[in-house]
Amino acid sequence: MENIDIKSVTRDDIDQLQQISRQTFYETFSVENTEEDMKQYLEEDLSKDRLTAEFNNRDAAFYFAMLNGKVIGYLKLNTGASQTELQDDNGLEIERIYVLKEFHGKKVGQLLYEKALQVARKKNADYVWLGVWENNLRAISFYKKNGFVAFDKHIFRLGNDEQTDIMMKLELKGQ
Repeated sequence: MENIDIKSVTRDDIDQLQQISRQTFYETFSVENTEEDMKQYLEEDLSKDRLTAEFNNRDAAFYFAMLNGKVIGYLKLNTGASQTELQDDNGLEIERIYVLKEFHGKKVGQLLYEKALQVARKKNADYVWLGVWENNLRAISFYKKNGFVAFDKHIFRLGNDEQTDIMMKLELKGQ
């Protein structure tokens, strides 16, 4: 595939961030969820206000995958208190890796994942962790292939639906 660039999201990119967030989330999960739950999640959790607040959190970072000037995917990382669950200063959370459906299987997710590892190593994190929906077998397979192992579960609320996420971890120390 042509050259894909990974770039930090800036304050001026919030509208693009919202657009890619909503589109990729809808493409990924709309088939297996109700329209009402999807609509609520997109309007509340991926609102411009919510994404702006997340962007302004100094312990969170967003990155775009760019192809020929077009955003084709994105990554959200959390450290410290911005982590959704563990909030361990020695860990880094991959909260989101999403890629436009038309680019699935083209290694875009792998490039975003490698950026996450680069950031984790730069921050001297002991491990990287994430939560992935138990029904998202494609993502679970991707993370297992990259060395992650399941260590717990938590509830993820999509609209009014409580779903189970598998929490997975990759130890970095000793690698």
